[in-house]
Amino acid sequence: MISEVKPVYRLIITMAVALLLLCSGPLANVSAGEAESANDITIKLEGKTVKLSLPAVTKNGRVYVPAARMAEKFGAASSWDNDKEEVTIHTAFDDTLVLGNGVPVVYFNEGRYVMDAAPFLENGSLYAPLRQLSEMLHASLKLSADGSVVELNEVQPAVTSDGYGLAEISTAAGISRAELLKRNGLDSKGTLQAGTKLKIVIPSFFDNAAKPFTEADLMLLAKITMVEAGYESYEGRLALANVILNRVKDPSFPDSIHDVIYSGKQFPPAHNGLLDRTKPNAGSLRAAKDALNGKNNVGNAVYFFNPEVSKGSFWSSLDVIATIGHHRFAR
Repeated sequence: MISEVKPVYRLIITMAVALLLLCSGPLANVSAGEAESANDITIKLEGKTVKLSLPAVTKNGRVYVPAARMAEKFGAASSWDNDKEEVTIHTAFDDTLVLGNGVPVVYFNEGRYVMDAAPFLENGSLYAPLRQLSEMLHASLKLSADGSVVELNEVQPAVTSDGYGLAEISTAAGISRAELLKRNGLDSKGTLQAGTKLKIVIPSFFDNAAKPFTEADLMLLAKITMVEAGYESYEGRLALANVILNRVKDPSFPDSIHDVIYSGKQFPPAHNGLLDRTKPNAGSLRAAKDALNGKNNVGNAVYFFNPEVSKGSFWSSLDVIATIGHHRFAR
């Protein structure tokens, strides 16, 4: 199922529309429009009111803060990748985390985990859920009875000594030995020297590891995204990648990215050599990676088509979930 090549003038129109969208701000801001200023909430760190250059916001009853600005209050360093719309934070406790716009998966040290709420762009900054951000910054969070005050306190690592090792620290911190080892990247067979510092704040997502994917999966998904929707906006490419992943999950289709793409005659480029010769650009790679990390803008759609090309009773009978660029995404 491949769309016909567009005339040059249509490609020019598409590029012009994309530029207008970029000028008007990220599309993610539309979904973030539900967020409301949390001026009635006071955030304190070590007993002192935190003053941020951008306000905290609430969304679906949850408090969000500008991730980089809050992290800096804890002595962390951050960097922003505008092309990928993601922030990388290096904490004062030698942890590294990567958060992306609308992406529920966080890269935390060597692992990938699914958070229960995704960050989003607001006021030109990436906002993250305060509770989970504080956990990654090795801090405790306490909410006042009326919900008007959030108290944050940096938690110092536990230090081993003679008679105060893994077992004792585990009991004192109220966490399991396995969690303590995992949080600190330690092997259960290793021996700890006295004076070893152990981080004891366990992020709530630690037991929710993200589904792994291979580099081959990423490249193949990026290639088909490039071939089928390379001239579309990021949102259009993200949608295309999600159709492939939705098919993998659907029992009516093969259960791997490779087989969804190469089985049958759904994607001619997979059989005429075009797909194998394709080198995905940065935008297609980002869309594929974000989709693999759970960012979805087309729900459970398993079909996409260009209504100017694909006509007939089958296509008209589908339930269209979204229209993005030249494509309709349906089930």
